[in-house]
Amino acid sequence: MELDPLLLSRLQFAFVICFHTIFPVFTIGLASYIALLQGLFFKTHNPAWDRLALFWTKVFAVVFGMGVVSGIVMSFQFGTNWSNFSMAASNFLGPMLSYEVVTAFFLEAAFLGILLFGRGKVPQGVHLFAAIMVAVGTFISAFWILSANSWMHTPAGVELIDNRFHITSWSEAIFNPSFPYRFVHMALASFITGGFVVAGVSAWFLVRGRDPEANRRALSMCLWLLLFLTPAQAVVGDFHGLNTLEHQPAKVAAMEGHWETSTNVPLLLFAIPDQEAQANNFELGIPNLASIILTHSPDGEIPGLNEVAVEEQPPVIIVFWAFRVMVGIGLLMIGVSLIGLMLRRNERIYHQRLFLKALTGMISLPFIAVLAGWIVTESGRAPWLVYGMMTHAEGLTPSLTGSMALFSLIGYILVYAVVFYAGIYYLTRVVRNGMLPEDDRETTDMNVHRPMRPLSAANTPFDDDVDPVRN
Repeated sequence: MELDPLLLSRLQFAFVICFHTIFPVFTIGLASYIALLQGLFFKTHNPAWDRLALFWTKVFAVVFGMGVVSGIVMSFQFGTNWSNFSMAASNFLGPMLSYEVVTAFFLEAAFLGILLFGRGKVPQGVHLFAAIMVAVGTFISAFWILSANSWMHTPAGVELIDNRFHITSWSEAIFNPSFPYRFVHMALASFITGGFVVAGVSAWFLVRGRDPEANRRALSMCLWLLLFLTPAQAVVGDFHGLNTLEHQPAKVAAMEGHWETSTNVPLLLFAIPDQEAQANNFELGIPNLASIILTHSPDGEIPGLNEVAVEEQPPVIIVFWAFRVMVGIGLLMIGVSLIGLMLRRNERIYHQRLFLKALTGMISLPFIAVLAGWIVTESGRAPWLVYGMMTHAEGLTPSLTGSMALFSLIGYILVYAVVFYAGIYYLTRVVRNGMLPEDDRETTDMNVHRPMRPLSAANTPFDDDVDPVRN
């Protein structure tokens, strides 16, 4: 059987991006949380905020490192597997990726070292400023990456001449029609992911009675955050869906399992899409609800997949079920946030063990929801690489063989398995160690001492009254 380089290249890119995206979606939210903790400690001098900031900075360092390692590979794939696309889109993607490096990576590189190693060695205000700059850098990085990816879904400000995209308007290309919705949707997803991870870990500590003062504060903060952001994400998702219906109707039809253009469309809770038969084998839905959600009218008309040629239809069953996984987890997160509000009376959120264990068990769910969302987004665009302008087949490297694609795919899987194992191992150690008791931690004295000359008479190892390290 001959190996298909196109299929293998798509699987490879899907594997790499799914592995990578779970790290930035966490670090974006966590970086802002660390900056908030540093700010609270700067203002109140309460050591509980300091302990939380130190602990979550350690977690951030490991996850950020894993994200950098896994993310570098993606840019290489443009040249190895998608050279035709890289050549065609170089006028736009080249500057966009460069802007990310210059504006985001340089900013993060300059201040990440201060955040990680400047504790107790630089003034507290400088340390806080470094934390803020790292948080800002994560959002700048997300801005450029999501703009470039959104352009592939809703291309604007370009024209295709001789298989090359030429920029006609940089503002239209950068701020393409789907970018604002996707950027806000991803930003909220990052805060929600960070919120559930911090809440879950804090709940785990509370069940074990470890540093209850600090972890109560962390849990309370996160539950308030999630109470507002999880419903807000549903509202933003609705606007995002309306935008997708306007620009990518085939994707929405696949998400809904809707084959024929019609009105009064039900919202399918369960179905078995059969793309070959262009129909669903079984359906269970709520009458008119899809029309209400997508058109805000029960009589609203929704385009069906039969409006699109079969060869231009996305893989319906993948998009259909990935969308339901994402929405189902989102509704579950809203429910848990509301339960947290009800348990606030008499501070039951800190003592209800079943609720605390449920929060711990939900740590992985935001990541699954994010992955499901990316699968909907990217699989729903198929077979287009740049929607309506370039297909996956047209962007593939001409000389790439199936065996070459398979070899690199296996290599990435093996290397990423090592990275993932190492990262989880160190994260587990950090979490199990928890927050050190105050007496065992390094001092946070912000007085920076100027080192004296090594051979100074006042700084000799023979003087028992002088600490050669501190002086």
